Amino acid sequence: MLAREQAYNSRMNRARIPRILGLDVGDARIGVAISDPLGITAAGLHTVERKNMRTDISTISELCQRHGAVEIVVGLPKNMDGTLGEQAQKVQSFARKLARATGLPVIYEDERLTTISAIRTLTIQGVKTGKNKALVDQQAAAIILQKHLDRRGPAPSA
Repeated sequence: MLAREQAYNSRMNRARIPRILGLDVGDARIGVAISDPLGITAAGLHTVERKNMRTDISTISELCQRHGAVEIVVGLPKNMDGTLGEQAQKVQSFARKLARATGLPVIYEDERLTTISAIRTLTIQGVKTGKNKALVDQQAAAIILQKHLDRRGPAPSA
């Protein structure tokens, strides 16, 4: 019983450490990544299979609460010439609704070529990406979040 209680307390303490959530929003799935407590590194966390807007927003909102997210970084799918197309407008619409639902700030990060980078990284690690699209989406979200963290620098210490 004591070990179970300690594990629970450990999970609860981790959830209270401010984190940043990174999202790779697609039509079929949303890759989710999370920062470490110091805001230095990003790691894949989860993949949400899209159902409908209400359910998707609710699922991401719950992940934000569970992990103590203080902001959300969303990959913005720009065209190669830097313009915003139809997919970028869908992502922005989703992000606005998510910001309203969570009350958290949303920051956009250019996501051009992140899926290709994610596939390359996973392939180097020996992961077959053809049947692991959810893992590719998580890795893409981690790359998006890592770009933001690298530009921002480490979070100030408390």
